[in-house]
Amino acid sequence: MVIVLRLGHRKIRDQRLTTHVCLVARAFGADGIIIDGEEDRRLIESVQKVVQKWGGVFFARQTPKGAREIEKWKREGGKIAHLTMYGERMRDVAAVVRQEKKLMVVVGAEKVHGEIYRLADYNVAIGNQPHSEAAALAIFLDRYFEGEELEGEFKEARVRIKPNKCGKSVVKCES
Repeated sequence: MVIVLRLGHRKIRDQRLTTHVCLVARAFGADGIIIDGEEDRRLIESVQKVVQKWGGVFFARQTPKGAREIEKWKREGGKIAHLTMYGERMRDVAAVVRQEKKLMVVVGAEKVHGEIYRLADYNVAIGNQPHSEAAALAIFLDRYFEGEELEGEFKEARVRIKPNKCGKSVVKCES
């Protein structure tokens, strides 16, 4: 099981990027996302609509206390991978992290408090330069699942894309 914890969501400032973090989490194989920060019902509803339309099993919920979610996850035997440009290089820890079967991937929105670095089992850097958390999450999940997450189809989808060299084909699925 892999879930994503988005820390410090700010409704006005982060709505679009947090939405992208949710979309990446779903498309790249995570089982769900927990969003810490300001309450944003529209964001949760938007993610739920994507799941209804495009299929798959993926949950999205909010929490007022992200650090408590981390502590609870660890008490239940899970491991924490915090994505930060200050961490160890992904290529150096990928093989070890890939062995974790109950993993919470933490991505920040605002400045991440030192407590999160201490709670994390792995502080992982995709790169050591400023970059997008959505991009970092996509790369991390792709390396974690070794590309397998992109090969399957999402069950119970209402629509699917038929790959094309040129053009767009969206196919309605039969129920």
